[in-house]
Amino acid sequence: MPPKSLSELLPELCQIESLLEQGKNFLSSEVLCKINVEQHTVPVYAISLGSTAKDAPCIAFVGGIHGVERIGTKVVIAFLETLIERLQWDIALESILDKVRIIFMPLLNPAGMARNTRSNGQGVDLMRNAPVDSDERVVWLAGGHRISPRLPWYRGEVNKDMEIESQSLCDFVSREMFNAPFSLVLDCHSGFGLHDRIWFPYAKSRLKPMQHIGEVYRLRELFFETYPYQNYLFEPQSKHYLTHGDIWDYLYEKSLDQGCTFLPLTLEMGSWRWIRKNPLQLFNLIGLYHPIKPHRVKRVLRGHHVLMDFLLRATLSYENWLPDCRSLNTDKQARALWYNG
Repeated sequence: MPPKSLSELLPELCQIESLLEQGKNFLSSEVLCKINVEQHTVPVYAISLGSTAKDAPCIAFVGGIHGVERIGTKVVIAFLETLIERLQWDIALESILDKVRIIFMPLLNPAGMARNTRSNGQGVDLMRNAPVDSDERVVWLAGGHRISPRLPWYRGEVNKDMEIESQSLCDFVSREMFNAPFSLVLDCHSGFGLHDRIWFPYAKSRLKPMQHIGEVYRLRELFFETYPYQNYLFEPQSKHYLTHGDIWDYLYEKSLDQGCTFLPLTLEMGSWRWIRKNPLQLFNLIGLYHPIKPHRVKRVLRGHHVLMDFLLRATLSYENWLPDCRSLNTDKQARALWYNG
C-alpha cells in the first residue's frame, strides 16, 4: 500500500498552509520544530499578526496538543480564517491590530493527530511532559505517570528533556510573550463533561491559588457582565482533577520570575454533549473527542468566536480593567468563589 499523502494524514496542516498563503501580506510565521510523520517531515507553525512593538500586549491561541482532539485545532484555524477574511474590509480590525499582537499555534502535535492518539510520536502526553510535579496526590495513571509509553498519560522518562514539541512551545512563549506587559493564552481542548469550561492554573494543587487569581477573577467577571447569556463554566482545573507535568503550570511559574502578567487559560469543550446526541460516537475513538456530524462541527466552530473575540479585546484593553483587580479586592472574592475562602 502506498504511503498516505499529507492531505490524507493532516488536512488541518494543509489548511494552515493555505491560510498562510492567503494572508501572506499581513501574516508572519515561524517553524517551531519539525516532526516526522510516517514518511513526511512536518512543520509545527507559530503564526503572528498585528503589532510588533515590544510594549504591545499579546494573546495566543493554541490547539492540537492532544492529537486525538482535532476539534481544538479546527477552532483555532476557524478564528484565524475569520480574521484573515475580515482584514480584507474591516478597518476596525486594522486599528486593533496596530495595538495588539495575536499568535496562532494551531497544531502542536502533528504526529499524534496523524495517528489519532493523545500522545506524540514517542508516546508522551505533551500536557504531562513539563518538569513540574503536583503538590498533592493525583489520580493514578491519568494524573501523569512514568510507567510506559504504551499507557496513556505517560509523562516521559525521569530527568529527561521535554519532548521537542513541548520544549519548542515553551521556548517560543518565553521568548515572545513574557516581554509583553500583558499576555494571555487560550489552549483549546475537548473531551471533558457536558459543559464548555474555561480552566486556569493550577493543575497541580487544590490548595494553592495562582498568584494572579484576582486578575483571572476580574477577567471572568468582565466576560460574564459583557455576555450574560453564555454557558461557560470558569474555574480552576484543580476543581476536577490534579496532574503532574502540566505545561501551563510550568510556563505560568516561569513567567513569575519575569515579573510579567501572563494568564494561561484552557478551553475544555464538553464532548459528552456530542456523544449524548449521537451515542454511536462511543464506538469511534475520534468520536470521543470530536463532533462527528458536519452540522455539529460547524456549530462548535462558530460557537467559540464570541469568547475568542472577547479575550482579544480584553488583551488589547488590559490597562482599562487590570488596575481594578487591587481596588476591588478581587483576590478575596476569587478565594471565596473557588477555594472556600
